[in-house]
Amino acid sequence: MKKEISIPQETIRQKIYLIRGEKVMIDRDLAELYGVETKALTRAVKRNRDRFPSDFMFQLNKEEAKILRYQFGTLGFGKYSKYIPYVFTEQGVAMLSGVLNSKRAISVNIQIIRTFTKLRKILATHKELREKIDAMEQKYDKRFKVVFDTLRLLIKEDKKPKKRLGFHDRKP
Repeated sequence: MKKEISIPQETIRQKIYLIRGEKVMIDRDLAELYGVETKALTRAVKRNRDRFPSDFMFQLNKEEAKILRYQFGTLGFGKYSKYIPYVFTEQGVAMLSGVLNSKRAISVNIQIIRTFTKLRKILATHKELREKIDAMEQKYDKRFKVVFDTLRLLIKEDKKPKKRLGFHDRKP
């Protein structure tokens, strides 16, 4: 029995970026995870272009590509493509498993989709918790105000700006 490929979830999470308000993965990172060359991945996608509408995959513009290149530091010879990269949303990543029909692609895709799902659950949990506290506060009288204020402090997100990792939109 062949050993299943295991990639730490944190490794995958670090390769998910927020670009144009979408959580995406860059073609180069996906190719690395799948164990193929970026040009092979891109070629497979172009042969199956109808499977990748603009909400599944899009190409960065020149400014976004430039920012992305600077984010990775000084470029070593041959390390980065001279072509503008494509990025894939969660749905685009799911579609890649059908285009790159290998055992490794299927295994890696399952892990990536699980990571996207876990991130979505984490974000939803905070929102649902806030909504439940608000509903409970309206239901009970003012004697519980201290309890609700304390709960809000515990789940409150810091207002001070956090250092964001990865490539992000420059839109205000």
